[in-house]
Amino acid sequence: MKPKVLIILGPTASGKSALAVKLAKRLSGEIISADSRQVYRGLDIGSGKITKAEMKGVPHHLLDIVSPQKSFSVARYQKLANQKIKEILKRGKLPIICGGTGFYIQAIVDGITFPKVAPNNELRRQLAGKSPTELFKILEKLDPARSRNIDRANPHRLIRAIEIAQALGKVPNHEDSPRGDYDFVQIGLNPEPEILKQKIKTRLAKRLKQGLIKEVQNLHNQSKLSWSKLEALGLEYRFVALYLQGKFTKKELVEKLNTEIWHYAKRQMTWFKRDQRINWIKNATQVKMTLEDTALKGL
Repeated sequence: MKPKVLIILGPTASGKSALAVKLAKRLSGEIISADSRQVYRGLDIGSGKITKAEMKGVPHHLLDIVSPQKSFSVARYQKLANQKIKEILKRGKLPIICGGTGFYIQAIVDGITFPKVAPNNELRRQLAGKSPTELFKILEKLDPARSRNIDRANPHRLIRAIEIAQALGKVPNHEDSPRGDYDFVQIGLNPEPEILKQKIKTRLAKRLKQGLIKEVQNLHNQSKLSWSKLEALGLEYRFVALYLQGKFTKKELVEKLNTEIWHYAKRQMTWFKRDQRINWIKNATQVKMTLEDTALKGL
């Protein structure tokens, strides 16, 4: 029998982290983060990084592993996550991958082979000052197929796709071809839209009280992250950086963030809904029924 790997996924603010901890305690598991911002040290409040208290003693992996001054690729994530899966299984524990970065999860589940295209530093310098909208238009011209399924608000991913498209003529397709070494069980949290919208608003208010603006200011002043680098990190970091530069008021910051985070959640769901292997639930109370389904027995 193939070893099982449990995956908890879904849009931002859906309650993934708490559910993963609950299941890890129940199923003797360890958690591997699948979040493209939580890999960075110092991106805590804005990325919603789980705290030590919230972990409740459950080991968590691939958090705080790289400086925000450095780039971090999905290929590197894939390599590190695969290593962690093997280590956790050797300890006789259940690997639980938890996060909302769909491409990270697909890289693990489908064993994607990434094109070996070296970074083009000159091209990256040319593209660094462009907005996500401008980058998307460039990619759309170079490779229309890739532009249809990329996160158009993620400048890092857009620049990398442009880099690959220029080098190879297009970004190679990543077909779904499930790897055969593990039995992946994917559970997706998909709250009702109005419930998710309210969760996003409540969470943003909490993060602002916790010191989100100060965190971004410190990243700029103490960690020496440029405004453009902070903006490239997206969502909370992008909009707070713009606010700190005087681009809009505090009220406008809150309004813009609530709108953009909701749009991001919808993009996440568009990505995840392509995968018919995901078992969807509305809330954590439904997970027991899902785990007891005959297709998921053995966990």
